[in-house]
Amino acid sequence: MRKLKKITLFDLILVVFMILVCIVTLYPFLHVLAISFNDATDAVRGGIHIIPREFTLDNYRHIFSTNTALPRAFFNSVLRTVIGTVTGVMSCAILAYTLSRKKFMFRKSVSMLLVFTMYISGGLIPEFLLIRNLGLVNQFAVYIIPSLISAFNVIVIRSFMDSLPDALEESAKMDGANDFTIFFKIILPLCLPVIATVALFVAVGQWNSWFDTYLYARNQESLTTLQFELMKILEDANISAAQINNPVSAQQVANRVSPTSVRMAITIVATVPILLVYPFLQKYFVTGLTIGAIKS
Repeated sequence: MRKLKKITLFDLILVVFMILVCIVTLYPFLHVLAISFNDATDAVRGGIHIIPREFTLDNYRHIFSTNTALPRAFFNSVLRTVIGTVTGVMSCAILAYTLSRKKFMFRKSVSMLLVFTMYISGGLIPEFLLIRNLGLVNQFAVYIIPSLISAFNVIVIRSFMDSLPDALEESAKMDGANDFTIFFKIILPLCLPVIATVALFVAVGQWNSWFDTYLYARNQESLTTLQFELMKILEDANISAAQINNPVSAQQVANRVSPTSVRMAITIVATVPILLVYPFLQKYFVTGLTIGAIKS
């Protein structure tokens, strides 16, 4: 018989620690999920942990019944997330590749300019005026173009590219490869781990963004996004609950939903779609690590 491995005190402490980490990580999400599925009037009493006390779907019915623009908003959010992530990551990767080349004359000056923008911003008003003068207001491109380049993402990708051996580029040039071939067929496949990480940052930022919709596209219903619509539903719930001068209206609101229950349901609606992307992104992240390790 195979000899069982002896469990040491360190292994026991490690198992207990990991269980505690899992509990701390999962409890907030399960708590929000439980309140979102709990009756709104009962949820006001508190005392709900990870299991709904009075299960109901009224909170989600309220969200989807009070706003008919949610399907269009969901489509726009998915579209801006996909397009914004692909274009943003590729733009940052191309700029990072340029700055990682030691023969690039303005390498240090452009890098310093990028770092400078991380500490000092032009402000909201100059940004609004610039976007308006570019004709991006009430255009879908307002979700994509202003976020093409992120100084932080460029620096992260460039740091990874700097760690790659120069012999790869030199051998490729000896075989007649140009810069485009070197970037797309050699450098980019080796950078899949950092590309996956940056893609995660960009995708989450695009998915959670609503303020740009409020500033530049709130009057264009065809450009509304999921986060913006959910924010409006939450505001309506707060306003309805605050109408204490009308007892009938307040009683109707109390019987249907509460700001707390709506907030939790909105959190789940906004979180689950992007949460479903993580397993697929993790798969490509691990694949990128393997490819990078083999080819290096």
